[in-house]
Amino acid sequence: MGTERQPIVKAAGTARRAKLLPAPDTDPNPHPPVLREEGGVAHTGSGPSANEAQLRQDRPPHW
Repeated sequence: MGTERQPIVKAAGTARRAKLLPAPDTDPNPHPPVLREEGGVAHTGSGPSANEAQLRQDRPPHW
């Protein structure tokens, strides 16, 4: 096996749970970067709106 594998960290205790770490030479960010013509990364959105601020403050009824 000549390729590096994605590391796995087992959780403490007897539960069958594990955490996958990012694979070597990969970007763990789920969103691809938006490149500008000058070579940098562009901002993907505008500032937060009033509606977004309200949604972030609201709590679901089960909390």
